[in-house]
Amino acid sequence: MRGMRRLLLLLTLAASLATGGCSLSAARIQKADAVVALTVDRQSTCDQADHCATPSALIDAAMEANAASTDSTPVHVATLLEDGESALAARINLIRAARQSIDVQTYIWEQDDAGKLVLDELVAAARRGVRVRILADQLFSFRDPGLLAGLARASDHMEIRLYNPTFASAKTPPLEFAAGIVCCFFRFNQRMHNKLIVVDNLVGITGGRNYEDRYFDWDPAFDYVDRDVMIGGPAARAMGASFAQFWAHKRAVPLTHLRDVNRELVADTDDLKQWKPPTYDNPARVAELLTHAADPAWIDERLLQASLRLNRVEYLSDLPGKTDEPKRRESRALTRHIMGLVRNAKSEVVLQTPYLVMSRPAKKIFSTLHKQPDPPRVVVSTNSLASTDAFAVYAMSYKHRKRYLTDYGFEIYELKPRPSNADRDALEGQPHDVATPPVNRVVGSGGGSRRGTRSSAVSGVDTGPSETSGFLSAGRRYGPSARHRPAPLLTAGVRFGLHAKSIVVDDTFAMVGTHNFDPRSDHYNTESGVIIYDKRFADRLRGSIMQDTEPGNAWVIGPRQKTIPVLSEVNEFIGDVSERLPFFDLWPFRYATSYELKPGCVPMRWTDPKFFECYKPVGDFPEVDVSLKLIYTRMITAFGSASSGIL
Repeated sequence: MRGMRRLLLLLTLAASLATGGCSLSAARIQKADAVVALTVDRQSTCDQADHCATPSALIDAAMEANAASTDSTPVHVATLLEDGESALAARINLIRAARQSIDVQTYIWEQDDAGKLVLDELVAAARRGVRVRILADQLFSFRDPGLLAGLARASDHMEIRLYNPTFASAKTPPLEFAAGIVCCFFRFNQRMHNKLIVVDNLVGITGGRNYEDRYFDWDPAFDYVDRDVMIGGPAARAMGASFAQFWAHKRAVPLTHLRDVNRELVADTDDLKQWKPPTYDNPARVAELLTHAADPAWIDERLLQASLRLNRVEYLSDLPGKTDEPKRRESRALTRHIMGLVRNAKSEVVLQTPYLVMSRPAKKIFSTLHKQPDPPRVVVSTNSLASTDAFAVYAMSYKHRKRYLTDYGFEIYELKPRPSNADRDALEGQPHDVATPPVNRVVGSGGGSRRGTRSSAVSGVDTGPSETSGFLSAGRRYGPSARHRPAPLLTAGVRFGLHAKSIVVDDTFAMVGTHNFDPRSDHYNTESGVIIYDKRFADRLRGSIMQDTEPGNAWVIGPRQKTIPVLSEVNEFIGDVSERLPFFDLWPFRYATSYELKPGCVPMRWTDPKFFECYKPVGDFPEVDVSLKLIYTRMITAFGSASSGIL
């Protein structure tokens, strides 16, 4: 009976919200606008024409590229941002060097040290006269209406909008979250997954990183292996144009139009909520980062020395409101372009994605490639269950391992939770006894990448929300502290999870962006990325991805050795039948498992005849304490097949 009452309440709420019960009156919006106009901070910390911009070699390089460009031969400078410290320092350096404008687009913005630091720098830039615009997806950003009320009045040169607030609020309580699924599934499910920062339309950064500690090697328990690319030159104008298109879209909602922020503003006519300099959990680390960002020698060594000047660079983005007109070709511009690049592969595709769940078009393309007389090699770097924070999505990948190996010819390498090339900056000063609580408990807050043992910049060119972006991961944010940890491990220490989204085809062109190469990225989320047609850049990106597939960093996925002739065939047949069932896929003995290289052997492909001589099986879920997680994974494997499109 209680469940029925809850369902009726949910349906009533959904119907009320869907019929416009959430919209604000024009008078209410005007009142909040008036409050902002009367109380906004109009202080100016600079009276110079350049708005007191700090000199920056990054800006200078972009200006030189623009000056050298012609309509027929553009010139760019591109920089791979592999480690979190370089990625964050580059952003701070550019923000301080801005003379005219800063546009920031993101999927997640948390109020931890990284999030607060970037916000504070943006407020400072606005107060010296730079136009600052922030567009963040509503579901996982700025969920504090009071904070947003303060930011609305932080500077008259700064404006914030939230993308796709289904019920016109900054914060989505659990009941409204459920109502959004019931009443407005396609709109609620479509999120703005783009990540972009553009300074003066001269330099832009795009890639996998959001604004949260774990994306910049600052989380004490779980950091991301991630990647951005910084582009200076004409392509930055395309980035700025894309941002402007999203900014002007009807789903980009000003703060005064949001019910809860509007309420805070109207109630706070005494100007009590204003932006104040933040306090940090680790102020010494923040101070060190700011020192590096302002040090020309550090910027030169970490970001400029490996610079590549190159020509052909394309920035592509899906259209805002992608699900409104899915049949428009330009609505899915990035997805279509990626599919075309892969479809024409001749010798090799190197793919890195945190979520190995293929869409139907991708399955068709890879199946066609594999059937060719001389098929291209396909290398896939992805997460293991031990490294992912999206275990429901991992279960879908686990379900289809045989298909990936035999039908598409994938060579799959799953990241270890503590890879040998882990970023030293992320590990420095961190305790080695950090344990991950079991999955059924919610914990407090704690993001980033690693790459400390590789070249940190190639140029010339959860504790928080998971970027699976689906309802299983999204809904979990609404626990007591809105946090879940990944699978519990058998050992303690800081762990790493893959979050980079990149692809290299035939060593001739490469893509770095936000696209996960999965059904969500294809059909629901808006995505963006940079495609670079340059062999030098492609070689460097390929080397970066291939490093993550080395034996010290990843397990190899391969077929189980058939040791009992008749029983092995019977087991494989039953497994094949079970895998193709959308439900009740309960057969526990799968075709493939994880392997570790034996001492004294050299790495080889799983198709090599000597594979079983040099690799030993380490189980389906190595390093994972599977007591609870195994049950959960099996359940998703058994019943979750139909949900892959939203996971």
